[in-house]
Amino acid sequence: MRLLLISNSTNPGEAYLDYPKENIRTFLGTTPVKALFLPYAAVTFSYDKYEEKVSERFREIGHDVISIHHFKDPVKAVKDASAIVVGGGNTWKLLNTIQENNLINAVREKVFSGTPYIGWSAGSNVACPTIMTTNDMPVVEPKSFNAFSLVHFQINPHYLDANPEGHAGETREQRIEEFIEINRDIYVVGLREGTMISVEDKKIKLTGPRKARIFHFGSSPFEATTDDNLDFLLRKSS
Repeated sequence: MRLLLISNSTNPGEAYLDYPKENIRTFLGTTPVKALFLPYAAVTFSYDKYEEKVSERFREIGHDVISIHHFKDPVKAVKDASAIVVGGGNTWKLLNTIQENNLINAVREKVFSGTPYIGWSAGSNVACPTIMTTNDMPVVEPKSFNAFSLVHFQINPHYLDANPEGHAGETREQRIEEFIEINRDIYVVGLREGTMISVEDKKIKLTGPRKARIFHFGSSPFEATTDDNLDFLLRKSS
């Protein structure tokens, strides 16, 4: 299984997908790949516009994408894909449309057979068992919270440490602490912006300039660096 799970698409002041593009190039390799793109997280802009934006960046690195919305049979499109790319946006909208098109099992089978999977933000959320650690507003109601379950842990993308002065609501850490209080057997990775997780050959690696914050019930949260062995995240907790 080969995964590249990216916290965010764009850093402040940069072009769309600029900072992770070299990681994407390395992940996909030197042979040109035309990946199947799932634009379903888009809400305020069209799938065509989303495809155009992603395709422009992928072409810069010798690859390309074609959006799944062009295919009459989305399940067959997944089965025929050479790589799968899932863009960010609203996680609830993304999962709802994935479920409506009966793509959960199709994507799981394809990725577990070795097809590369790239996701950023919401696209990283749906690689997890559920979308219960998303930051997004539930603008639609999917059939369930269950996602692709390509890994056993949860991701909280765009993870923030900030607690703005005068803000009386929960911090991101407090919300994750609530999640693990109820879901005691699941790790949560707070994936800060500018960072990503790759999974290859049953190994997991953190890449980027910031640490990840790891949460699990019964333990204090800890900061993981790019040098740390995080392979324990790939084992199912008990």
